[in-house]
Amino acid sequence: MFIVFNKQKIYSYLVAFSTVVALFIIAFAVTNNGENAIITSAAIKELPIYNVQTTENKVALTMNCAWNADDIDKILDILEKNQVKITFFVVGDWVDKYPEALKKIAEAGHEIGNHSNTHPHVNNLSMEENIKQIQECSNKIKNITGSGSILYRAPYGEYNNNVIKSAKQASHITIQWNLDTLDYNGLTAEQMWARLNGKLSNGSIILMHNGTKHTADSLEMILQNIKNAGYEVTTVSNIIYKDNYVIDGNGVQKLQ
Repeated sequence: MFIVFNKQKIYSYLVAFSTVVALFIIAFAVTNNGENAIITSAAIKELPIYNVQTTENKVALTMNCAWNADDIDKILDILEKNQVKITFFVVGDWVDKYPEALKKIAEAGHEIGNHSNTHPHVNNLSMEENIKQIQECSNKIKNITGSGSILYRAPYGEYNNNVIKSAKQASHITIQWNLDTLDYNGLTAEQMWARLNGKLSNGSIILMHNGTKHTADSLEMILQNIKNAGYEVTTVSNIIYKDNYVIDGNGVQKLQ
């Protein structure tokens, strides 16, 4: 007995098969509650952590250090006065220029993160170049503090799959932010707080910079206002999950 296939039948079978495959992919995505990217022919987009889903009333304050160190003493004094520990993301070149500033930050008990070695546009670098940027900065941090870094923030907030994978290969977790004070634009304390007020939530990550016009003289008010809003200010490592987590399409880190 012979089965005869014509072109129309073959086409019908292919359409049916494709439909089954498509339904399977959709079901897989729904089963995973959208936590994982849908599998397509396109590459899965890698994402950094923008903020964290948590029941704890904690927010992480981060301070990028890439310019000068003129205000570091004042910033550290205010943090000590308010009994707050935060995360400083430092550039390797900054460490070269201001090793004593980094030493003071570490001795005060704050967390030190990696902000690349020379602050380049990392999206233009190869994986090997990105890894080198991270490793060289981490080595400089270790030479001053005795410990290397495990958190990475890419310069300019840039990232792509290559950048995120490079950080992973260098044993670093890539950290972005979901709230930006825009202090580097010379905003006043009131203007900075207006960008945070009503937008804070459990697990928020706030971006600030040292070496700006008003960051140091705004810090006291911002810390007090965050506290009055019902949140504890802490380090990035104190709010993120280290294991068994996913990062959704909005960059929110969640437990699996």
